[in-house]
Amino acid sequence: MGKIKLLDGITIEKIAAGEVIERPSSIVKELVENSLDANSDEIIIEIQNGGKSYIRVTDNGDGIAEDDIELAFKRHSTSKLSTIEDLYKIKSLGFRGEALASICHVAKVEIMTKTEDVVAGVHGILEEGELISKEIIGCPKGTTMIVKELFYNLPVKRKFLKSDLAESNNISNIVYRMALGNPSVSFKFIKDNKTILKTAKNNNLRSHIYSILGKEFSNNLIELNMIDNGINLYGYISNNKLYRGNRSHQYLYINGRHVNNYGISNTIEKYYKSIIPLNRFPCFILFIEVDPSIIDVNIHPTKEEVKFSNPSEILAILEKGLENSLHPSLSIPKMNIGEKKEIPKEENLPLLFQAFEENLKDGNKEKDIIFKDFTIDSKFTPKEDILESNSYFSFEEEEKFAEDIIFGIDGEGTTSTINKNMFLNAKPIGVIFGTYILVEIEYENKILLIDQHAAHERILYEKYLEEYKNENIAQQQLMAAEIIQLTNMEMNIFQDNKPMFNKLGFDVEEFGNNAVAIRAVPLVFGKPNLKELFFDILDNTNSIKSNYDMKLDKIMKLACTKAIKSGDNIGEIEIVSLLKQLSEANNPYSCPHGRPTVLEISKTDIEKAFLRIT
Repeated sequence: MGKIKLLDGITIEKIAAGEVIERPSSIVKELVENSLDANSDEIIIEIQNGGKSYIRVTDNGDGIAEDDIELAFKRHSTSKLSTIEDLYKIKSLGFRGEALASICHVAKVEIMTKTEDVVAGVHGILEEGELISKEIIGCPKGTTMIVKELFYNLPVKRKFLKSDLAESNNISNIVYRMALGNPSVSFKFIKDNKTILKTAKNNNLRSHIYSILGKEFSNNLIELNMIDNGINLYGYISNNKLYRGNRSHQYLYINGRHVNNYGISNTIEKYYKSIIPLNRFPCFILFIEVDPSIIDVNIHPTKEEVKFSNPSEILAILEKGLENSLHPSLSIPKMNIGEKKEIPKEENLPLLFQAFEENLKDGNKEKDIIFKDFTIDSKFTPKEDILESNSYFSFEEEEKFAEDIIFGIDGEGTTSTINKNMFLNAKPIGVIFGTYILVEIEYENKILLIDQHAAHERILYEKYLEEYKNENIAQQQLMAAEIIQLTNMEMNIFQDNKPMFNKLGFDVEEFGNNAVAIRAVPLVFGKPNLKELFFDILDNTNSIKSNYDMKLDKIMKLACTKAIKSGDNIGEIEIVSLLKQLSEANNPYSCPHGRPTVLEISKTDIEKAFLRIT
């Protein structure tokens, strides 16, 4: 049995440093916070290789006195608090005195700094937590920190870093959050010698948001401004036209510190449930200024969570602001009306048929009209009969769901397998409630109710999936390219997934700085809302952390939103074609989201309901 022993000082320091500095973005966050605390109004961040090999943060702040440099890199050395009581009146971003000490224990560090009251500055070099050289140099007021070779002395930690692109995205996220939360500070972000972000000192928050997140984002914001009982809540929330597929555009700042607070996020999202689509999230940039004594900022290592002494008071003020600002600002989306821009109805939805009707005016009957079927693909060959995976059921529930759909209990208590060929023998009766196709299976004494939207979703899904597998997706060219503005992080995600967009049938390319141009889309989408569709795909690509095929499955389901809708009028010929395609589908019994496409009602059940049999 081993004996307890005290670890040596170097090991202790490295363990502690590894807890504070998890990845390059941790260093950027800590250094930028130090710059802000030093009253800087100009900050430059430069990285290379995702910050693994090089990080440089330069500011024009107060600087560090020569006599304090060595002490500044010792653990628990700080100028921001002196006693435990000071924790309850903190207004600075940093306060623990661990950041600089941790950084110089896991990387090679250089510092150049100068205060306003001295003629020359100081250049210092640190390794393994020790100041190994110090010299006087000429430099402007402020501080420059250079961090090289992160985790050079901790190869195990270095091995667990992600790709350069992933680490760059994390840093971009940090810089964007810092820039949004500090409109009075000029930020410049340089990645691999390319300027990614540059903001001006601007106390106009709306203008600042415009410069960082773009015109469309800024134009769809609603101002929020509440002052009550010493709590100042201000900023912007999105209207009913602006929403995203994840929470990446929810920014919350409490006393200048970016934090995550699920209570506040959930309260805001509750007000959007009935005004934006399901599984979409509102955007907001909110600032809350409160007395530091009523919050605890020392509850999480990253300082990204805070605890309120009376959270219900904050939420009550927020709800009041939402009630006063959100609903009065809702509007109906405007339709762009112009000459020759009217979209024919058949282009709004994927075409089932096209009628050649040149002679209809002469009194030809329906039987004389020639129809071209756009949905039947002679190359399509069903291979498997499976129920697609979905997000609503567990694996066990999914199997039970499939069994309930495929095996129906008849009036005598026996089970009968539904044969897909029965769709070919079905006799159309009509459409009820503008949604459900009613057909009769005469030889089996039953009727079927088919959800026209769910059934068409399944057909389009499998057709598109088959085209994708065969790399034979038909495209429709746009008359004019659609230009979409992105943030740097979104652009990085697009660049990382560009081959997937191409394989999905998009013709999309980079268009200047942080913008893309879409020149063609898959024909199966019909006439999509390009921006919404593009961001749907981009957001879901970013949020799914599993393998490539699961990303693809999620995106395929997005493609199915262009199926026939409830209330769309379809005739008997279209119904017959829909039934034929259901008979050819791998799984005609559920839509890609797991909802049933068909329900069965037997003659026996109907007769029992009318008490004709007992």
